[in-house]
Amino acid sequence: MRRLFNIVMRVFSTLLGLVVILMGLVWVGQGLHIGPAAIMQGFMVSDPRWALYGAILIMLGVGQVVWTNTRERG
Repeated sequence: MRRLFNIVMRVFSTLLGLVVILMGLVWVGQGLHIGPAAIMQGFMVSDPRWALYGAILIMLGVGQVVWTNTRERG
């Protein structure tokens, strides 16, 4: 039972990291005014601060995915 829990939590943690990476990519795109017209509206567009926040979020997401998949399996 514990092994199943570990597998489920590893999958969940990886998916969470991937969602964080995707959100960071959207923020970078909006901050740099790059991307489809559907997301190019709102207060984040052409504001370089959001590109920086997105880059930080991407690094956190990558760290989450790497940490989740390289730590010892219990």
